[in-house]
Amino acid sequence: MSDIRFLGRPDGTRLAYCATAARRADKPGILFCGGFKSDMTGTKAMALEAAAQQQGLGFVRFDYFGHGQSDGAFLDGTIGRWKEDTLAVLREVCVGPQIIVGSSMGGWLATLAALALPDRTAGLVLIAPALDFTEDLMWAGMSEQQRAVLLRDGILREPSQYSDQPYEYTLKLITEGREHMILKPGIAYDRPVRILQGMEDPDVPYMHAVKTAAAFQGGDTRLTLIRDGDHRLSRPQDLALLNETILSLL
Repeated sequence: MSDIRFLGRPDGTRLAYCATAARRADKPGILFCGGFKSDMTGTKAMALEAAAQQQGLGFVRFDYFGHGQSDGAFLDGTIGRWKEDTLAVLREVCVGPQIIVGSSMGGWLATLAALALPDRTAGLVLIAPALDFTEDLMWAGMSEQQRAVLLRDGILREPSQYSDQPYEYTLKLITEGREHMILKPGIAYDRPVRILQGMEDPDVPYMHAVKTAAAFQGGDTRLTLIRDGDHRLSRPQDLALLNETILSLL
């Protein structure tokens, strides 16, 4: 496992990251973007790091502002802030073009980063991608009572099946997220895109992945549906498929 380092940001905060140097300069590196309230020590991130090391590929994983070992309070984070974190890592830590792998919310951030810096990317691999999730999945899925609480208190707390602690959503996360919506206008990205989606995913419905695939306007976009796959897609067979998908882009 690579050592944790820190990248300074203009506001004085630091982003925690781990970087593996490439032994094969002729191949793209891999940048992993985790999900909402996850960190860089998750199963997929660690499995990809090990696979990249075996292949001699550069690999970077990191924690967004307010996540994991990075500075900041989670509730102060927004899509725009986490997008800037991703771009900072892509610019200042990664070496050469990257295949950006994004899981859940990380799929949205990976796509935003690829659109901002297309020449620094060699393709996208998106796992249960939650593009525009603050509006299409969060806000649209809330009851009138939940919306009323969020509008009144500025925060909504809901039980999480992934943690003993409740998930917390701020009104700012929803409203600021509207500034970064990309599905409806379509996504003009001309490099390969691979989407892996479980059909038993309770958090990102597989039809959202179908809509996401359709939004990409490049010719090389492929969607793979895993019939019994869940949201995490972290089983051995899921990790093997993920690794094969990334290697196919090399």
